[in-house]
Amino acid sequence: MTLTANKTNVEEQAIAAKKAAKSLSLLTTEEKNEALLTLASTLEEQFGNILEANEKDLDRGREKGFDEAFMDRLSLSKERIFDFANGLREVSELEDPTGLTVSGWTLENDLDVAKVTVPLGVIGMIYEARPNVTVDATGLALKSGNAIVLKGGSNAITSNKAIVDVMHKALEKTKIPKEAVQFINTTDREATQQLFTMKEHVDVLIPRGGGALINAVVNNATVPVLETGVGNCHIYIDKEADTKMALSILVNAKTDRPAVCNAAETVIIHRDWLAENKEQLIETFNKYNITVHGDEEACAVIPDCTPAGEEDWANEYLSLDIAVKTADTAADAINHIEKYGTKHSEAIITDNKETAKMFMTLVDAAAIYHNASTRFTDGSALGFGAEIGISTQKLHARGPMGLPALTTVKYMMTGNGQTR
Repeated sequence: MTLTANKTNVEEQAIAAKKAAKSLSLLTTEEKNEALLTLASTLEEQFGNILEANEKDLDRGREKGFDEAFMDRLSLSKERIFDFANGLREVSELEDPTGLTVSGWTLENDLDVAKVTVPLGVIGMIYEARPNVTVDATGLALKSGNAIVLKGGSNAITSNKAIVDVMHKALEKTKIPKEAVQFINTTDREATQQLFTMKEHVDVLIPRGGGALINAVVNNATVPVLETGVGNCHIYIDKEADTKMALSILVNAKTDRPAVCNAAETVIIHRDWLAENKEQLIETFNKYNITVHGDEEACAVIPDCTPAGEEDWANEYLSLDIAVKTADTAADAINHIEKYGTKHSEAIITDNKETAKMFMTLVDAAAIYHNASTRFTDGSALGFGAEIGISTQKLHARGPMGLPALTTVKYMMTGNGQTR
């Protein structure tokens, strides 16, 4: 299947989204919530059509020989469709992030100043294989008063098109214009390139996927980018770490969902802890079928360890593989993370509060954990209700991006004839 992009068509879609964003910004919270509930019920009613389209994507995936993890991300079921419909219901129950007065004051000349939250406008969402992102991103965009232009990956294009068709039918019954949700129905990468430079129509780009996609957007876009990052996440097991706790956290962070961005990819182990606990560590790796890629010292004590190369320290495995690095001090661990980390999520396991404080202060990442799994870097897990991605940058938003991250502020002044 090959669909080609037309620059005029893509631009027309962006223009239509911008026009829809104007009307969307005038809707009440109740009207937006009613629309989300309508979307949810319609997706459930039409799940059969979505599954039929998804099967076509899965057939192509099998023909291309995609691995099991990729096929799982691509695959939909009645249960999964109902899950992301329920996600829309959960978003409808969250506080509206727009129209909030962040601060306000009155000047000496009686001019009232209010700093108020407003939608970003038009969000360009560029993402890869997960069809659920089509629904999740749309729900968050609409609740926060934004229009959205969706550019999904080619491997899920039939599924995404079917989902958007259902959402358009649902929006026709609501106060939200269906033009607020645009889907670029093409496998041509040129369409993505076109979005990069449409800053007169698109207010922000959010890339969600692998490193190649994210880097392409960050390096080539003239539209502002909310950068989401790949997750080369580390766990540092300090010499003063509780053994049972360290192994429990390591297992959870590596094996709970290996193919997600907040899974641990490298464990850095203090040499003293490794010497004392190597038998239990080896037993844990074997029990959970974890494949170890280690430095020289790790491979000397861990059976079936593959010597790690430079690529292992930087790798986001997204599997049951893990890199093992030994360290003399917490400072060694911090330096390793500084060199190879992706500023996503990092953890230290230790009973020493001073060591933990140093680690948490010096490590540069969106999320830092002391004695807890990196798997909590997630909008739902942290109580945001949902997320559109996890930002690894420092401007505007950082970490899991919920509804507030999809707003900006506007200063609104009210006077009675003041001049300057």
